Amino acid sequence: MVKKLRKLLRIIFGRTTLLVIFLLIQIGILFSCFRWLRQYMFYIYGSFTLLSAAVVIYILNKKENPSYKMSWIIPILVVPVFGSLFYLFVELQIGIKVINRRLNEAIRDTRPYLTQNTDVLEQIEAGSPREATFIRYFNDFGKYPAYTNTNIKYYPYGEDAFPDMLEQLKCARHFIFMEYFIVEHGLMWNSILEILKEKVKEGVEVRFMYDGMCSIALLPYNYPKQLESFGIRCKQFAPIKPALSSYQNNRDHRKITVIDGVTAFTGGINLADEYINQKVRFGRWKDTSIMVRGEAVDSFSMMFLQMWSISEREKDDYARYLKPKNYQYPPELNWDGFVVPYADSPTDQEPLGANVYKDILARATRYVHIMTPYLILDDEMVSALTYAAKRGVETVIIMPHIPDKMYAYLLARSYYQELIEDGVQIFEYTPGFVHAKVFTSDDEKAVVGTINLDFRSLYLHFECGTYMYKNAAVMAVEEDFQATLKMCQPISLEDCKKYPLVKKVAGSTLRLFAPLM
Repeated sequence: MVKKLRKLLRIIFGRTTLLVIFLLIQIGILFSCFRWLRQYMFYIYGSFTLLSAAVVIYILNKKENPSYKMSWIIPILVVPVFGSLFYLFVELQIGIKVINRRLNEAIRDTRPYLTQNTDVLEQIEAGSPREATFIRYFNDFGKYPAYTNTNIKYYPYGEDAFPDMLEQLKCARHFIFMEYFIVEHGLMWNSILEILKEKVKEGVEVRFMYDGMCSIALLPYNYPKQLESFGIRCKQFAPIKPALSSYQNNRDHRKITVIDGVTAFTGGINLADEYINQKVRFGRWKDTSIMVRGEAVDSFSMMFLQMWSISEREKDDYARYLKPKNYQYPPELNWDGFVVPYADSPTDQEPLGANVYKDILARATRYVHIMTPYLILDDEMVSALTYAAKRGVETVIIMPHIPDKMYAYLLARSYYQELIEDGVQIFEYTPGFVHAKVFTSDDEKAVVGTINLDFRSLYLHFECGTYMYKNAAVMAVEEDFQATLKMCQPISLEDCKKYPLVKKVAGSTLRLFAPLM
């Protein structure tokens, strides 16, 4: 009884509750203002009708995803006063503009270290001129080059990657960079933290950055100070504050570890025990990761430093963190193929992550195989998936059978029938939850990263991925897909028709809010 009372008191007086209370107070003040102005409503409503028309015209002419435009136009037309004010509130936010400016400065400063090697581009062009045009797009609009001399080790589960990550962290001699979306105390994070503390004592530079959403429930708000006391340089990205602000809608969803500029880890795995199946939340947790060694590690070092510099006044000496030219890797490593690590930002109006996926779908000739935890699609992605299937390309998606968010699953189910009718095959992973973000195609291309097939990943979050072309790891990713497929159940049109009506209606209704999910 006492334990239950303490738990209840922690909830009532916890920072999450206080955060919600402060936000509700601010919303209440806004509505009170509306109520006070009701006597002038005739003039106000007329003015806002004109304003809403101007805002809709502005939105229609804006360079933005059409589905995202519709998610704003509908509430503005239905509720002109509130809809127009809310849109202007979001559009005029200074926070995201500051982040965009500082990030662009960092990208410009790191550009000299991310130039495309012309010999590499010529190799790609000699084999495939169409592939070379795609690599040019990466470099011109994503600011990330393609590399050779890069080895990729693929991990089909988090518990496979975890021992190698610990071993590589222990080998650090100069610096460690870590950037993650979720961090929670447990076996995984506590083991890593102990190594980081030891490395600081050895004189290794350690920087750690995590998304501010962790401060709601997973970590204390002052956690950066705790890590600083160990000698670890630490910061939160966009800390959650009890104030109405839209910049907090753009989260740092990336997962990056860089060690000495010679080794990097990325993928879907966060720093919490469910990612290595030490804690069961939604059945067996299926996630993937890669270890990158070789020239492509430079891109991960620069990615991290770009995000780190957003809140820094002094510039880093970027050249210090490049791969040492005389570093010797184990001779048995395979260095074939090409690799493009890349980052995607919601502030630059260039949907790099979405375009990579759409390009794979557009150029596939035999198959495209996909694993994703969420399926919340805009019309362009629906068209890309269905057009690939209609061309005779085997287009298969593996989704979770045990979802982590019911609203997201209901929304995903609302897309199943139209996709299946047009030839897309959908399977659900029956042992549990798929958190992997994987594309493979035609035995020659693969992507492993943090980018889900949903609006938040494709248009709202800071993300990263690794594109592999004719690299040995491509087949490892495909073999894992086939192994996972054996643990899945197919979803048929009949299953879609038998799906409960209430859930169908809920999913269809949620599509109104899809661009926010």
